[in-house]
Amino acid sequence: MREFAHFINGDDYSDPSEDSFVTDAPHTRQPSARIPLGGAPTVELAVQSARSASEGWRNLDPLSRGRILTQLGRNLRAAIPRLSALEAEETGKTPSQGPVEIEAAAQYFEYYGGLTTLPAGEVVDTGPGFHSFSKRVPFGVVGIITPWNLPLNQSARAIAPALAMGNVVVCKPSEHTSGTATELAKIAIESGVPKGVLNIVLGNGPECGAALVAHSEVRKVCFTGSVRAGREVGRIAADKIIPLTLELGGKSANIVFADADLDQAVPAALTAFAANAGQVCTAGTRLLVERSVHDLVVQKIVEAGRAAKVGSDSDAGLGAITTADQLTRVHDFFEIARADGAKLELGGESEAGADSGEGRYAPVTIYSGVTPDMRIAQEEVFGPVLSIMVFDTEDEAIEIANGTDYGLAAGLWTRDLSRAHRVANALEAGYISVNHYSPSIFLPFGGFKQSGYGREKGIEALHHYCQTKSINIKI
Repeated sequence: MREFAHFINGDDYSDPSEDSFVTDAPHTRQPSARIPLGGAPTVELAVQSARSASEGWRNLDPLSRGRILTQLGRNLRAAIPRLSALEAEETGKTPSQGPVEIEAAAQYFEYYGGLTTLPAGEVVDTGPGFHSFSKRVPFGVVGIITPWNLPLNQSARAIAPALAMGNVVVCKPSEHTSGTATELAKIAIESGVPKGVLNIVLGNGPECGAALVAHSEVRKVCFTGSVRAGREVGRIAADKIIPLTLELGGKSANIVFADADLDQAVPAALTAFAANAGQVCTAGTRLLVERSVHDLVVQKIVEAGRAAKVGSDSDAGLGAITTADQLTRVHDFFEIARADGAKLELGGESEAGADSGEGRYAPVTIYSGVTPDMRIAQEEVFGPVLSIMVFDTEDEAIEIANGTDYGLAAGLWTRDLSRAHRVANALEAGYISVNHYSPSIFLPFGGFKQSGYGREKGIEALHHYCQTKSINIKI
């Protein structure tokens, strides 16, 4: 069993007085790692370490800072075999999925490493006799809290732009998946990041996470997780009057119009809700299909779903459900969908292998005959479960798509370019994919409504990790 420690001021840190938490490997349910359950004292050490390193990192010239972050990206890529094996053990991902996510993590550091010299302000003409300008300056200590579904990828997504802007970071990963975050911090030191600039504290949300958000020296927080936890983080931050980036849940619509290329749309729709065993906030879990092609699409996606065997390492294979509580939630929704009257097309309670072997697995599960008011159409399941709904008109499709409390992502499939623009503009979601269903690190990403606020990815993310200072000099 692996033993993990906090990573503070460039080195492992352990407090013998802290309790510990033993995780299990989702593929086997066997004990996998022991992590410390840190609290306010450990958070205090980490924040002070970051605070001490803040001035040196902020004042390092941007080109040098960028070189270090770019090297960090390269070193992450070189460590893909080791990191992907660790992430597979912690999360239950298939062996083929981990390298893809760690490659993306490496790209975040390379991308933001190349943006450190962007103009960080502007000169403003306020009339003769004045030299007036603005500049973007870092907050200082940034707290980052990440979930268990995409541990290294989502840590990198927030840490890279925060460091690129000259901030220092204290990151708390999920207690279920702490390993790759601590490895990231060690690789950062090897890449030239000064001690104290990136610190990792381990523990659960109510103690360790809350202490991090509440610390007086933490001036900005980025949180990815559930709506419930996001509300708690928001309450603490509101008391302190500090800015937040919140990336919360999703119940994303994937709309297939009758003129769509079904040979492209159907396989992509399967991946959209079943990738990472459905444990993705942007998962396209509501498939809205125009009536004239509805039956054909149902037939095709059920056929495709039958090939997605749990535990396999093919493109259509499913990894495990990461936590025991999450598997229980997925199974509970099988009963909820049945009680609401959804028609089970594949998986669910009809498949004895829903809990396959020793590991925590859920099968690809597809329901048709779903109506917008059903819980399966409104609530985030966070498993490989698809709800198929039918529509007759473009306006009806938009109404159904927008008819939830969430607004993180959406997709649509059509050969009509005018329709693509109309529908994309009408959808209440922060990220829209047309004729594909995949994200990009180059575009801003974030939610509408209860899916959160603030933006990650793209150049815009940099603006969320700095504050603007205006300087007006009388000549």
